Amino acid sequence: MDRRLIFALNEARGARRPAILITDIASGDAHIVNEAECADPSLREAIAAALLSGKSGLVEAADKTYFLNVHVPPARLVVIGAVHISQTLAPMARLAGFDVTIIDPRTAFATAERFEGTRLVADWPEDALRTQPLDMFTAVAAVTHDPKIDDHALQAALTANCFYVGALGSRKTHARRIDRLREAGVGDAAIDRIAAPIGLDIGAASPAEIAVAVLAEIIAALRKRTLTQNLGEMAA
Repeated sequence: MDRRLIFALNEARGARRPAILITDIASGDAHIVNEAECADPSLREAIAAALLSGKSGLVEAADKTYFLNVHVPPARLVVIGAVHISQTLAPMARLAGFDVTIIDPRTAFATAERFEGTRLVADWPEDALRTQPLDMFTAVAAVTHDPKIDDHALQAALTANCFYVGALGSRKTHARRIDRLREAGVGDAAIDRIAAPIGLDIGAASPAEIAVAVLAEIIAALRKRTLTQNLGEMAA
């Protein structure tokens, strides 16, 4: 493989950007595209579908055969709040293949004893997210019930176009949250993307059951992203 292509793939991997190495089977010519680049309109839909599935394979387009070698960042879950729900959610999410980080400035909660094997950041979200920015392959679940901790993380998640943004709280709590986000300049279309009350409606009652509902909703958001959404992101 051309060294420049290897460097480009490594750069994309380091920046958590998706990239596809496209090889013309007949000629051997190869080039790289990401979610915002698709010079060949005949490959546009195939590239979007590949980004959505994360699977490599052969495609036919304009009487040619191409191999799409897909490099998609691993899905990540950032949980805002080292609470009881998080104690169940973190290990389940790791088993489901997510890279998990928990952010909570309250050091009495964010302890290694309570979250063995999980990456903990005992800092305010606005500080923590400067060094580990969010992206479209990240899910954010805000579960502290404290607007001083949750609100900034929610705004950052919406700005980064995270594939899932959820927030714990009743409908009344979320109504007050909406007022705060509007005052902070967040538009209604972005606010509508927040899953609140968080988690699938399975009648969950205990923290562990809520964690199950949240993880199920996150997986659904990851696997059921629409092709139209991906095409829109590519054209942005």
